[in-house]
Order: sequence, then structure tokens, then C-alpha cells
Amino acid sequence: MSDLLFDAPKTHSIPVEGAGADYPVHRIFCVGRNYAAHAKEMGVEVDREAPFYFTKTPSATTPSGAEIPYPPGTENYHYEMELVLAIGKPVFRADLKTAAEAIFAYGCGLDMTRRDLQLVAREKGRPWDLGKDFEQSGVFAPLIKAEHVSEIGPQRIFLEVNGAVKQDAHLSDLIWKVDEIVSDLSKFYHLGPGDVIMTGTPAGVGPVSAGDKIIGGIDGLGMVSLSITAAE
Repeated sequence: MSDLLFDAPKTHSIPVEGAGADYPVHRIFCVGRNYAAHAKEMGVEVDREAPFYFTKTPSATTPSGAEIPYPPGTENYHYEMELVLAIGKPVFRADLKTAAEAIFAYGCGLDMTRRDLQLVAREKGRPWDLGKDFEQSGVFAPLIKAEHVSEIGPQRIFLEVNGAVKQDAHLSDLIWKVDEIVSDLSKFYHLGPGDVIMTGTPAGVGPVSAGDKIIGGIDGLGMVSLSITAAE
């Protein structure tokens, strides 16, 4: 192997409850418009023919409980509370049963968003990268192994800002269920250990400012939290 010109990027990871080791993040896939009420509040229609996706770089990975500065380039910084899937075995062109068996763990996550930049990109038909893929934009609580999680559906998913409830729904509201997402995504990628999927956010997204504290949860999973500090 050739010498490297500079140090290789660090490996980002998410703790796993009871595993004694972290889950290394290879890729982060995100599902767009996966709750009908959220699509409505964003002024768009749900595409029920197939899910659609965007990505975040692994370096966006941030641990729950972090304090992060208000990001540059935006005046409309939003929270999005989401169920997270972590893939545990290689899958490609998987049927629903195989897709479900490939889910290693579940967790809570925040898809932090520069909403103004996302909306400008959407209006111009451009990629969402500036709005979605930036430093510390993916916040993850410790993962819970799938074997310890009951069937996904009835669990409440919620988010509070400074103690006030902003998002409140159930995972049964997901348009595309977890096995359907993994199966569909595996048509386009060889998925495997290290691949994280953020499954979309319910209605109630909104802005946060410096000094705000975000707390989110899903029944049976660990809470995710984030504190916003002044811009650098």
C-alpha cells in the first residue's frame, strides 16, 4: 500500500447498547418525505411509487448529548426527528424477509437541516447537499440491537424543544416501512455493515436558535439530545 499524503479521515461510529463496541459508520442514507403529514407541511406530494433518498457523509455523525454551534450559511436551522436503521449483513436486491433480517439495530436520530438552503435547491431543481449534508448534521443516540426491539409500528416518535412538544406521531405513520426501505435501497447499492439509514421525519419540523435544547425519543429506544450554541 502506498504512503498517504496526509492522515486518513477518522472513523465515525455510533455506540451500541450492551455490545461493548461501537458501530462504525460507512454511509448514511436518508429517506425523504416518508410521512404524509410532513410532506404536506412542506408543500409537496408524497411519491407512493417508490421511496427517494439523499445522503450525508459519515463525518456528519455526531453523538447524542453534543453541544454544537449554529451552522454557517443559514438563517433557518431545523430539527427532524427520525428512526434510524443500522445494517448488519451484506444485502443486494433483497426481498422483504431478507431485508428485515439485515437490520442489525435501531436508534433515534436527528437530521439537522439548513432549511433555507434546502428549499432554494429544491426550487431550482438542484441537489440538497448544502441543506442536508454538513458538519454535525446527523445526531445519533446509542443503537439498540434489533433482537431487543419489538415489531416496528406502534411506537411513539416525538421531539421537544426546550420542553415543548413539536413532533408527535407513531412509526405506523411511515409510508415506506423499514423492510421496504432496505429492500428498495438494495436495488441500487450493495448494502452492508456500516450502512445507516435515516427513515424520515413526521410533521412538526421547525427552527431552532442558539441556546435551544432538543430532546427526541421513540418508545423502546434511547433518547437523542442536542444543545445549540452561538455561531462560531
